[in-house]
Parts: sequence; C-alpha cells; structure tokens
Amino acid sequence: MENTIRRRTLVQAAATAGVAAPLLAACGSGDDGNGPLKMVVWGGDLDKETYQARIDLFEAENPDITIELQLIPSDQYEQKVQTMIAGGDGPDIMQVAEGVNTYSSKSQILPLDDYAKDAGLDLEQRFGPVGSLYTFEDKVYAIPDRSGAMIVYYNKDLFDAAGVAYPTAEWTQEDAQAAMEKLTVAGTQWGYGGAGWWPQWWSFAYQNGGQIIDDGGQPTINSPEVVTALQWANDLAHEYHYVPTAAEYADMGPDMGGDPAFAAGTVAMNTTGFWAIGGLLEAGINWDIAPLWRGAQQAVSAFGSGLAISRDAKDPKKAFKAIEFLTGADAQEVIIDKAQDVPANLEVQQSDAFLAPSWATKPINMAAFGESADFIFRAPFIPQWNELQAALNDNLGTFWNEGGDAQTELDKIQTQLESIITD
Repeated sequence: MENTIRRRTLVQAAATAGVAAPLLAACGSGDDGNGPLKMVVWGGDLDKETYQARIDLFEAENPDITIELQLIPSDQYEQKVQTMIAGGDGPDIMQVAEGVNTYSSKSQILPLDDYAKDAGLDLEQRFGPVGSLYTFEDKVYAIPDRSGAMIVYYNKDLFDAAGVAYPTAEWTQEDAQAAMEKLTVAGTQWGYGGAGWWPQWWSFAYQNGGQIIDDGGQPTINSPEVVTALQWANDLAHEYHYVPTAAEYADMGPDMGGDPAFAAGTVAMNTTGFWAIGGLLEAGINWDIAPLWRGAQQAVSAFGSGLAISRDAKDPKKAFKAIEFLTGADAQEVIIDKAQDVPANLEVQQSDAFLAPSWATKPINMAAFGESADFIFRAPFIPQWNELQAALNDNLGTFWNEGGDAQTELDKIQTQLESIITD
C-alpha cells in the first residue's frame, strides 16, 4: 500500500551545487526573466519522458519560451521544494497534489484565478468537477493536470464461474458485498482486495453522506456516516472474510496487497487507480474495469495532480501560458499515448485516443473513468494534510491488521485533528 501511495506523492531534486547563483538571481542581480522556466515534478523514467514530450510540443509552438524539467524522487519532493522556496530559488512551475495547501497557506504558490480569467480558461468546462479541486480560501492555486477516478478491476472468469453479473456504477454497497460473498472460496480465493487505503474507505464514507473535514474546515471523522464506512471496510476482512487479512496477505509473499493479488487471480475485485493497467496487460487473467459502486449516493476518490506557479517564478505570465498549453488537448493526449496516467482534460478522456488506446492489448472499458467523473468528491486538501495522514496511520495500523471498533479509533483521531486544526 505504501508503494502505491508513493508513486503518486510528491518530490523534487535540487542540486546543491550552484545554490548561491540562483539566490543572487532571485534578489535581482541580473536575471531579466528571459531564462528558461524551471519545472519540477516527481516520479520515474516514464514520468520524465512524458513530461518532456509535452514540453517539447509547447516549445515547438512557443520558440521564445524554454522549460527546464527537473524530476525528483517522490519521497524527497516536498522537502526539496520547500528548501528551494525557502532559499528564494523556487521553481517557476511545480507539480502538486494532496499537499497543495501546505504551499498555498504559506503563500508559497500564486493564486491563478486572474491568469485563468485573462486566458479565457474555463476550469469547469475543461476539467469538470476537478476544475476547482486545488483551491484554498476560494482561490485556485493549481490547474488540474492528471486526474483519474478510483475504479473497480474485476476478474471476468471468476465472476462467470460464480454466476455473478459484472459490476456497474449502479451497484450498491450491498450489491458489492453480496458479490464478494459469492466470489469467495475459503482459504484460496477472496471476493475483494480490501479498502485499507484512505481513498478507498473515504469513498465509502462520502457515499454514506459523511465528510472527513466539513465545509467549515472542522474535522467530522467520527461522524456516524464515516464510522459506518470504516467499520464496513474492516469487517469485510475480519468479520466476513471476503478480503484477505494482513496475515493472509503476508502468507502469499512479500509486498503482497490488492494489486498483485488481483493480478495473480487470488482476489476477484480490486479498487485502485489507472496505474494497475500497465501490469495487467501482460497478466494471465481475463479482466476489465468498471466504475465504483455507490452507497446512499455516488462518490469516488480521484487520483491526480495539478500544476502550480511558485512565488519565485521569474515570469508568472509565461509560466501560466505553459500550464495552459500543458493541460490542453494536444499536450494531454501524450499522457495517454504513453500510458502514464489519466489526463485531467475531459476532451481527451472522451477521445478515441483514450477510449481505445494504441497500447491496449485487449478491449478495456476506459469509459469507466469518464463515467466516474461526475461522482468524484472533493477531498479535504487542508494545509495540515500531512498531519491528517499521520493521525490515520498512527491510529489505524492495528485496526486494519487485527480488526476492532471503528468508533473507538475514529474518536481518537477526531481529538487529534481538532488539536491539529485549532493549532
């Protein structure tokens, strides 16, 4: 689970050599703003290749602007970016995700509303519900770049053998549980891969009408709706045994979890993001994808990132021009052409390039992502995001491993969050 989270988290790489020169430049010692824009992102080789290909398209249409791409490992990104900004050498363009308001609340990145207005960029039209995802105090601080809803991966052969209809967006939580029961063979096959990761069980909480942080910015993580969702997610493993327990996953081998267990045909359904598709193209199972089921209402987590402009940007107008291009249809199509992720741009999500990608070795219901777009809930990207995640990790480890009472655990987390947010 930790590895899955890290592939999406944040990171940046700043060389220690040459720190003095950028600092002087930031203080106005000769930087006329005509040098290359510095853009920092996190990830691996595929991410670097994909971002560079998109930058090349931009530079071909804008020969007067160049972008210098810097890729940083995910586990180092936030610390290095914070160090750069603290030293007055922040990037011009930077990738952000759930921690966006760690930066915006400290005025480390610029509000982009006026730039979008001047460019005639309608965020809702281009990106749908995620258009205003990266906001703080009613101001937009990042433009969506990558954004795909969590989806259901299912093993068609296991469903057929159990006589279970394939999942759809109209499934309820009760329908999902009934399917898990039929798809479970004690000790050898499980109906579901589990929901111990926050995007999974938070989706169930929002389906119940709950919120982790309410609209007023106060924690409501121990509300009945959230408690019910967390208890249900945990009971699927420890009460009903439709999900492997931590011990059962450990018995399957090292680093085992929902993604690899699904690829091995051990679990019949798994909820995760786009990234699992690449490994499954070569897997020896008959699989497809569908939107997540619903509760009292439809709600699903989204995985994504946006592009922001740091307060140290040499020319914010040029930086925004680049961001506008990079989130436009031509540049966004590169994201799917290279099988990197789901583009945030709705036009690209609805295009043939996305619905029938050239790299697909079998038909895949890629429309599940677009179908899910209307169900995405706005996660609370509070400035204390890291502290929120630490509270969850510190309190729920034993609960997920051994079972327990959700009310008890969430009451403890509620108290911690109240202290964190008040402070």
